[in-house]
Amino acid sequence: MRPKNPKVSVIIVNYNAGYHLKACIDSLEHCPLEKEIVVVDNASVDDSLVPLTEMPSVRIIRNNSNLGFATACNQGVNSTTAPVLLFLNPDCTFKPAALVNLMDVLLQGPQVGMVGGLLVNLDDSEQPGGRRAIPTPWRSFVRGFGLSHLAKRWPKLFYDFHMHKEPLPTEPIEVEAISGACMMVRRDVMEDVGLWDEGYFLHCEDLDWCMRFRQKGWKIMFVPSAKITHAQGVCGDNKKLFVEYHKHKGMIRFYRKFFRHQYPGALMWLVSIGVWLRFGVIAVQQPTQQFKNSLAAKKDKHE
Repeated sequence: MRPKNPKVSVIIVNYNAGYHLKACIDSLEHCPLEKEIVVVDNASVDDSLVPLTEMPSVRIIRNNSNLGFATACNQGVNSTTAPVLLFLNPDCTFKPAALVNLMDVLLQGPQVGMVGGLLVNLDDSEQPGGRRAIPTPWRSFVRGFGLSHLAKRWPKLFYDFHMHKEPLPTEPIEVEAISGACMMVRRDVMEDVGLWDEGYFLHCEDLDWCMRFRQKGWKIMFVPSAKITHAQGVCGDNKKLFVEYHKHKGMIRFYRKFFRHQYPGALMWLVSIGVWLRFGVIAVQQPTQQFKNSLAAKKDKHE
């Protein structure tokens, strides 16, 4: 029989998160669970680690280069021993009860292997990704071409994989996927499923893990009472095009890994072309928007 509140190994992958990292750990310190906190730093060049040097409860693993999110998560796993693992982005904060609620649901049934909470923006609105369906190539096509409005007539065919626009459930529910921003798992289940896929550098590795958990028969639960404020995108603010590149590269890896046997080869090629065309549009739009923002800032300065 598992203990009611086993020890938790908290693994935070940091990359230039600034003051958000300390705020995240402060919220952890007030959580009434027995825990160890490990920060895996991917060669940050800011001062985000400085306040942690005076916190003996935090262990820091310093990488000499940016190894990517999945590799850093696995470093954290291999350096910890607790029966429960919590993967947490450094820009997340929460009330003390949030992690207790996650733990309660994780331990409520033998088939529950992973749980996640309600991710909200700074204005308290729900973020996409905290609860979602798997973005299959077809669902991505539906979303990309704005066809999700047809779900009113054909809900199964034109379902949008984002669920944050649906009414918030009052109780924990099983979902296909949650976000890697806050993901609590059982170590014994992780040992059955395997570690994070280090073939991903940034983005889609959480979807990959969710797919593998479900393929092994483990349930993934969304816990609406566990509210986590997520200042999304902090670590990639200064490298948005870099982040977008790895996001799209991760999408290709994800599709080929899990769906190449379900879709004709020609369709998978079209999906790949569509993904890179989307990245091309973003690559053109982003510097253009930055230039416009720069001009607007200069104009405001001289007025």
